[in-house]
Amino acid sequence: MPTLDTLAERYEAAQDWPTYLAGTVKNHDLWTAIDRHVEIGADRVDAARAAALEGGVRYVLALSEDWCGDAVNILPWVARLIGMMPGVDIRILSRDANPDLMDAHLTGTSRSIPVVILYDEQFNELGWWGPRPSELQAFVLGTGLTLPKDERYREVRTWYARDKGQSILAEITALMQRAAPTA
Repeated sequence: MPTLDTLAERYEAAQDWPTYLAGTVKNHDLWTAIDRHVEIGADRVDAARAAALEGGVRYVLALSEDWCGDAVNILPWVARLIGMMPGVDIRILSRDANPDLMDAHLTGTSRSIPVVILYDEQFNELGWWGPRPSELQAFVLGTGLTLPKDERYREVRTWYARDKGQSILAEITALMQRAAPTA
């Protein structure tokens, strides 16, 4: 695991959301299309903002790769939510270029992405989430494993389109609420 100084330096050197989005190569049209269609209600932003402030969340780091179908469906929602929260910043790092961070946030033994990590102002980790909403993860690890890869991917894309980011927003907001110190 990196030291706090190293983590802070890595975070500052990481890409912000507009830079990451513009630099996507694989699935670029899908990345930009999903980003264009993200709509978040003020009630959801207010809940997340309150949770972040109470929990001391100041930095959000996402581990991603532009080829990842889950990342393309999740990160635009997370980035927009965080972008609407004053005092909270999001950056994106490559999973493959940061194996130490990835290996500290495995789903079982898998390097599944995206991974969203919350930090306070001193870069103390407050919690993490990934690689996909829990309902979809249950499908992928259950019924989804019985389907051919192409069919499973179609089902996953359909799920994301139907959900319209609501599960992502709910789970990220809940993560922020869990990060809040208990009185």
